[in-house]
Amino acid sequence: MDLIVAGNRDDLAKARGTGSVALVPTMGALHEGHRSLIRAARVRADQVVVSIFVNPLQFGPNEDLSRYPRTFDADLDVCREEGVHVVFAPSPEDMYRPERQVSVCAGEMGAIVEGASRPGHFDGVLTVVLKLFNLVRPDVAIFGQKDAQQLAVIRRMVADLDLAVEIVGAPTVREPDGLALSSRNRYLSARDRAVALALSRALRTGAAELTAGAIRSTARAVLDEAGPDLDLDYLALVDPATFKEVDDAYEGSAVLAVAARVGGTRLIDNVVLSLRR
Repeated sequence: MDLIVAGNRDDLAKARGTGSVALVPTMGALHEGHRSLIRAARVRADQVVVSIFVNPLQFGPNEDLSRYPRTFDADLDVCREEGVHVVFAPSPEDMYRPERQVSVCAGEMGAIVEGASRPGHFDGVLTVVLKLFNLVRPDVAIFGQKDAQQLAVIRRMVADLDLAVEIVGAPTVREPDGLALSSRNRYLSARDRAVALALSRALRTGAAELTAGAIRSTARAVLDEAGPDLDLDYLALVDPATFKEVDDAYEGSAVLAVAARVGGTRLIDNVVLSLRR
């Protein structure tokens, strides 16, 4: 079956066949992490739809919207190799009507941790994801665990709005040296990349501890060792369902999340933990 490329909602409606549908929302610049999401989608549905859309609503005024990597032809090659049925690649004008007034509010969860550093970011994420759900009408949607807070707010939206789509979180894919795969990794110089490895090293070292206090202090020490070339935004140990910081007596599942700038590139990473005293 040949790959179908749909550039607008009308083309998408014509391309949608029968059977179950899995959606993999992306902003393009596809890498091995995206391939893993597509593979997870293929075993869960009859058809796989990959959206490629650099969503302007989720970028702040001083962020990298204009220079975000756009590799559309290479992305289509990836989709063909991975057996994708439909690529939905609308323009901003096709996706957002000029008179648009209504958007989705991510609520309290969207204003903490990553949301505190990027005001309005998760409102933009949820708005585009809800539109994609309405346009594609998937039975299941696959998101990467690397964007753990995004995954949490999407699950909250699906529950709160009674959306008929299953949300699946797929494991983070890493480079051999431990760096979490990201489309933004291509911004890093060789020196920047060496510094950036402190993020995954801090998570790995922190994860070896058992209690919340020890996890935080151990991970923070690794980040401090990276020196001034790593500009730490946050290190947070949070409840995976609410993304609120947990106290030192907390027991149960948690997410250790980190964000930092390295050489002008903002990177995020996280690891899921089980805490006990």
